[in-house]
Amino acid sequence: MHRAAVAVALLLFASALPVEAQPAGKVFRIGYLGHATLPVEASYLEVFRQQLRELGYAEGKNLAIEYRSAEAKLDRFQALAADLVSLRVDVLVAASNPATIALKRATQSIPIVMVTSGDPVGTGLVASLARPGGNVTGFSNLAEGLSAKWVELLKEAVPKVNRVAVLLVPETPAHATFWMEIQVAGQRSGIIPRSLTVRGPDDIERAFAALTKDRADALIVLPHPVTFTHLRQIVGLAAKSRLPGMYPWEEFAKGGGLMAYATNRHDLYRRSAVYVDKIFKGAKPADLPVEQPTKFDLVINQKTAKELGLSMPPSLLLRADRIIE
Repeated sequence: MHRAAVAVALLLFASALPVEAQPAGKVFRIGYLGHATLPVEASYLEVFRQQLRELGYAEGKNLAIEYRSAEAKLDRFQALAADLVSLRVDVLVAASNPATIALKRATQSIPIVMVTSGDPVGTGLVASLARPGGNVTGFSNLAEGLSAKWVELLKEAVPKVNRVAVLLVPETPAHATFWMEIQVAGQRSGIIPRSLTVRGPDDIERAFAALTKDRADALIVLPHPVTFTHLRQIVGLAAKSRLPGMYPWEEFAKGGGLMAYATNRHDLYRRSAVYVDKIFKGAKPADLPVEQPTKFDLVINQKTAKELGLSMPPSLLLRADRIIE
């Protein structure tokens, strides 16, 4: 996104609410590195900013935020990270694992708050969840058993499902963990999973051609900036192939996917703002434990279920946090 467009986005986000007492004349600076386009991330950023306002910060008064977005282009993260570090902000906020890795490579001194990370220990971002030990802290969306839950919910919604295609991004540590869990859960549920790797829109087209040839009868999409940014393409191809799908974020279900079960990203952005406030007040990232998800949402698109000729079990509908009619 061009800087002019970013400026427009900031004006749309801006508000002027009363600010509680902060050090006189101090303007705190945040550098935000996103993974999707800023309009896609707008609702999350507004939750982040709203929480900051409630903590006593307001852009244009005692807070300035520099926004950058890689727009799911993995080769852009490092240059954008270097750009933000050169601005000498007080805190860096990373929207995804690739963003955190890029920022960590760019600075060992500026505190980094990761909104979400698949496997921060496995990728070497922190020494441990309890004692990060460096300049990175924040939140992990890697919850034990999450991917097994995707298999179980998919099987409950579509009992006859047998061959499941799994879209994943290679060289993503969390995806290796997800894939192993899916294989184990598949054995318990009588499901045969097949992994299909994607890195961009062309790979997604090829993956759907392969799963059609393989006669897959359902789909699981793993969380990643690539899959999130291209969710419309993925959901559209799933609809064209008449494939029921389990997705990692509610945006997929809102866009026409059958189901989503995932961490509540709005909650992660809210909690990230609290961590930023703690760092502004003197806390060290090394001493702030990396927290794991506490809220999970099940979203079901009933309209899509009807289009696929599926009758969703009442027991599943009762457990849904949101139902899209």
